[in-house]
Amino acid sequence: MMFSEKANRIFEESINRYHVNDDVDSVIVNPYEDGCIEHDLYQKNWIDTVQWHLEDIIRDPQINPVEALALKRRIDRSNQERTDLVEAIDSYFYTLYHAVEVQPTATINTESPAWAVDRLSILALKIYHMQEQVNRKEASEEHRRKCQEKLDVLLQQRIDLSTAIDQLLADFEAGRKYMRVYKQMKMYNDPTTNPVLYGKK
Repeated sequence: MMFSEKANRIFEESINRYHVNDDVDSVIVNPYEDGCIEHDLYQKNWIDTVQWHLEDIIRDPQINPVEALALKRRIDRSNQERTDLVEAIDSYFYTLYHAVEVQPTATINTESPAWAVDRLSILALKIYHMQEQVNRKEASEEHRRKCQEKLDVLLQQRIDLSTAIDQLLADFEAGRKYMRVYKQMKMYNDPTTNPVLYGKK
């Protein structure tokens, strides 16, 4: 099984399980053993799925401002968790390919494989929710038609991105490309680098 096929299958599994209760406070029950890449992929997509719905909730024009602020803080924490998992997935790839002899003509990619996998996870969510719109019986035929057109594009995008990820991993395995793992070094969450935070001390 190609890596992208495994990832897409796990992302769909996570999204479908989330929507059984469709509740941002649902407790995650990861079916994969901690420490394996499948566990991290499932965890990553579950966080993405919860955050997708938090982003919906916070856009309610009638939302209480206090509740909105609490949601914004929760989304910030979620973003940090997502970033941490992307870095963990990149570490998996780095360890997997670190012993490969890199060819003299090898090049580096514009993004690490885990950030491409991050986009694949979000794409799975777009596909799920666009399919919901296509299936909305109370929506107009025009709305459903436009959503079907968008869904067709998203499905093609998933094929293209999946292919690109698998090709990138094949290039790592053959030494045609090499990777480095960079920490994101987000500054806004760090009380020592965010001037609004350290300025209040």
